[in-house]
Amino acid sequence: MNSDELREEFLIFFESKGHKVLPSASLIPNDPQLLFTVAGMVPFKPIFWGKVKPVYTRVATCQKCLRTNDIDNVGRTPRHQTFFEMLGNFSFGDYFKKEAITWAWEFVTKILKLPEERLWVTIYRDDDEAFRIWKDLVGIEEKKIIRMGKETNFWGPAGPTGPCGPCSEIHYFTGSKPSDDCTPESCEEQFLEIWNLVFTEFNQDEEGRLHPLPKKNIDTGAGLERIASAIQNVKSNFETDLFKPVISRIEEVLGVRYGLDERKDISIRVIADHSRAVSFLIADGVFPSNEERGYVLRRILRRAVRHGVLLGAQKPFLHTVNDAVIERMKKVYPELSERRELIMSVTQAEEERFFKTIVQGNEMLKEIMAKSNKKIDGESVFKLYDTYGFPPDIVVDVARENGLEVDLKDFERLMEEQRQKARSARSDIEYAKRTDLYNELAKSFKTIFVGYQTLDCEAEVIFVKDDSSTPEVVFDKTPFYAERGGQVSDVGEVHWNDGSAVVEHVYIPVEGIVAHVLRIKSGQLQKGMKVKLTVDEKRRKATARNHTATHLLHAALKKVLGEHVKQAGSLVAPDRLRFDFTHHQSLTKEQLEKIEDLVNEVILNSLPVIIEEKSYKEAISEGAIALFNEKYGEVVRVVKVPQFSEELCGGTHVENTGNIGLFKIISEFAISAGTRRIEAITGFNSLNYLRDNENLMEKIYERLDASGNDILLKIDGLIEKNNNLNKELQQLRSKLLISQLRQTPSEQINNIKFLHCVFEEIEPNELRNLSDVAVSGESSLVVLLFSVGKDKVNLIVRVTQDLTKKIKAGDIAKQAAQILEGGGGGRPEFAQAGGKNTAKVNQVIEYARKLLQQG
Repeated sequence: MNSDELREEFLIFFESKGHKVLPSASLIPNDPQLLFTVAGMVPFKPIFWGKVKPVYTRVATCQKCLRTNDIDNVGRTPRHQTFFEMLGNFSFGDYFKKEAITWAWEFVTKILKLPEERLWVTIYRDDDEAFRIWKDLVGIEEKKIIRMGKETNFWGPAGPTGPCGPCSEIHYFTGSKPSDDCTPESCEEQFLEIWNLVFTEFNQDEEGRLHPLPKKNIDTGAGLERIASAIQNVKSNFETDLFKPVISRIEEVLGVRYGLDERKDISIRVIADHSRAVSFLIADGVFPSNEERGYVLRRILRRAVRHGVLLGAQKPFLHTVNDAVIERMKKVYPELSERRELIMSVTQAEEERFFKTIVQGNEMLKEIMAKSNKKIDGESVFKLYDTYGFPPDIVVDVARENGLEVDLKDFERLMEEQRQKARSARSDIEYAKRTDLYNELAKSFKTIFVGYQTLDCEAEVIFVKDDSSTPEVVFDKTPFYAERGGQVSDVGEVHWNDGSAVVEHVYIPVEGIVAHVLRIKSGQLQKGMKVKLTVDEKRRKATARNHTATHLLHAALKKVLGEHVKQAGSLVAPDRLRFDFTHHQSLTKEQLEKIEDLVNEVILNSLPVIIEEKSYKEAISEGAIALFNEKYGEVVRVVKVPQFSEELCGGTHVENTGNIGLFKIISEFAISAGTRRIEAITGFNSLNYLRDNENLMEKIYERLDASGNDILLKIDGLIEKNNNLNKELQQLRSKLLISQLRQTPSEQINNIKFLHCVFEEIEPNELRNLSDVAVSGESSLVVLLFSVGKDKVNLIVRVTQDLTKKIKAGDIAKQAAQILEGGGGGRPEFAQAGGKNTAKVNQVIEYARKLLQQG
């Protein structure tokens, strides 16, 4: 049975048992606690936690998963993977142990036909109910039911409290002959765990006590790759049909053979595993970066490339291996085929960047290891990272292969020192002192924000920090929006009986406290005073236009470029909006126009902007977009433009898209690998942008004495005239240089003519042309031509053919390069050199003269 048949048989079997078969969820979970989907139960966490009522009480899935906690073991053991598929059947308050156990056994023995003599089971030591089911209902011999401790056979809770329960596992004996003396407990290395049944029947409280759940659940997990290795009777997951096509591609691309050299086999297995992880991560919208999910992808991808270099790779190769992954898995996961170009291009771009790093870093690492005695010091690791961007985890890999340890503790100390310096440079220490004051205030007080409903209000002064002319003030309530979520803060005014102030900035120093940075115009503020707060309405409305437009832009990008687009940062200000997003290449003119058209169409349709408060789970289930690094409470604010955009957002927005006015993109460019930025304007800023362009065009018309379409003809004429003048100038310049060359006399040394000439800052191609002129029709001639600039000198050496047996231009160039403090070389008749020491031109000429004198 091949892996595709195994996957299908599992789902068909549990569908016959009343389960709803659901497709795999994304590797990116709707869960702020997790970077990735690490198990089949992750998409159902809200149900297990009792926060969401299940639509189906019985579910079966084949879930794609990703774990990196054992990444160092990948390739070194038969079973460890980063990306894997988890077969699972789930019960939400429906069936329990009896059905879960008997169905698992039925599938393993009747459908897969694994021999019973090779199967053993483990249970939690106190789970007598599971023991009776295995012994009395299934009929397994008592000696083959092994009671194990909590560390192996009890799941959860995920945190200090929550759902948990005992586990029961099915183990497959992989040795040559089963024996009663060899059990999953005593001979762990000869057994393969192929099925884990989790009986979620308790809730653990704060004191660690277990309480029976009113509704008990079943969560099972059966690793597809592991079961495939058992039914295909191979020694490792990497020998199954899931990996064979990928390994064949690695052999083809890197010119290696699997199974001949264990060290090389480890690298082949790492690449095979990592190429699957990379392909699926990019397909699900993750791009290489230095943070969170993107960092994990970058780490996996670079580990694969590094192992490719060990196998002799000298150029990017992983993207071609990814192609084999796509071909093997596209039938089950069509998103791979749909995003093939994206997967290939993102991988190749990251490979090209890393190849530059790894070549330089590898050489330095070899020198470091040669000087190290048993351990590589943290300072060397830090220097590799700080100078070359060479990842510390790859240093650890290389060190382990060479029997060395790495002082990561010292590396982390140096990294923290660097971070501390950066924090000090940003005055974070002063900020920390300020935060302590606000933390104390927050214990008994929270600012009430009324800015969604009104732009002015009466308020009371609660706290004044610093009695200078620029104090920070906290009021009991405020209409001022504090800077957060990419949106800049409101500004405005404060008035009281004998004074006034300008609000220049508003921020949240600690959760629940809104601090207003003021500039006092007259009077003095004190705790307990009553004031009138007024937001700058014009600025607020301009900011709101840009914030709603940002949501529309985000939705339009997804529609035009694909669902892989994710927000990577934003700025919402009154004069512009800036939106950073994940995408692997620059946008075409046609794509930008399509995005503009989509947004402006929504604006012209004057759609309502609906703002609702609802539970986080409800909002996510309805399709609202949440940012991974944002923290959300139980109740969230959802901003929705019907049939177009829906996001969780605490910012200020227009009431109707028609209020935005014209949306215009003014720039699009890359800010880092895999991340791009769009800047755009709306409202009166768009009007001013058009006026500025009109004024510019009027000036151009005036300068060129043209109008309308005539301006293009006028410009074309000027360009042609300019090109002709440049050609004439170049010809005159060339004649002058040739004249200078021909007026330079040559020396006669040992019947050899020696010609040397120094020019000021001429182009390399001009220098080559002059050398052609110098040797044309000549014999017994050696030529040195220099171009000298402010901080560099270029040299061309020519030797006529009749002299090349005893005098070689390449040898002269190499020596000249040393004198000039640069590099150089070439053929016997033609060579080039260059350097930074412009003062040593005469020394080079003297060296050549002496060489000729020696004969």
